Amino acid sequence: MIFSAAKTIMTNRKRLLFIILSALILLPAAGCEDMPPNTVHSIGDVNGKAIGALTGSPSIVLAEELGTALEYGTSEQLMTYLKSGILDCVIMESTAAAELVAETSGVRILSESLLEYDIRFAVAKENAALLRAVNSALAALRDNGVLRGLIGKYFAGRNYTYTPPEDVQKRPGSVTLAVAPENRPFSQKNEEGLFSGLDIDVTQAVCDFLGVGLTILEFDGRDLINAVWLGWADLSLGWVPVEGEDVVDISDAYTTSTQVVIVRR
Repeated sequence: MIFSAAKTIMTNRKRLLFIILSALILLPAAGCEDMPPNTVHSIGDVNGKAIGALTGSPSIVLAEELGTALEYGTSEQLMTYLKSGILDCVIMESTAAAELVAETSGVRILSESLLEYDIRFAVAKENAALLRAVNSALAALRDNGVLRGLIGKYFAGRNYTYTPPEDVQKRPGSVTLAVAPENRPFSQKNEEGLFSGLDIDVTQAVCDFLGVGLTILEFDGRDLINAVWLGWADLSLGWVPVEGEDVVDISDAYTTSTQVVIVRR
């Protein structure tokens, strides 16, 4: 009887402990849905606000121009601080933003885009031969459908596999490309330190067409133009602001990118 009573007491204690722990776990989860009201209802409301963007992405440049920029290393952090009210809004590339909003409750994308711009390679002004070669490669990749296939893969989720050409004469050396580590879907870095994304695939296709190797270098989104201007890289991909054209040349566009604003519902 004593053993039975002790067992009953222990069972009740376990049940009580389980109830308490469950309440502690559910309490903050319930609280996080009690979000502050949204204060950004149009693009005009973005000015002067606390704006989040991914560290190293071109979006951070726009955030710095428009308000108080706060940068974070992951999309999850951006959503957490947006929903808590620390951030008034988040600026992000439209394709990546659509994927993030689809899996995050309580947030939406403003219907009006913040900025639309062409994606072009930046090339040093003294390297006119490389600029001509890149433009020639882009024209060929557009004609043979490779650009269309790669863009469809990243922007529309289409099943496309790039196959390098076999009839290109290999040349010694390689081209160095400067990209930002968190600029989805154009460039991102995995846990093993390897880059992937649309910019990477397009540059690889350009290098394959030219018969040269490719070396990828990581730079902050703010330094992509300087990387080429100062000779640290042969090419860079990312947003080229108007003033950047004073110190570098830019290639033909290979696609267009749109920056959008994410807000609380």
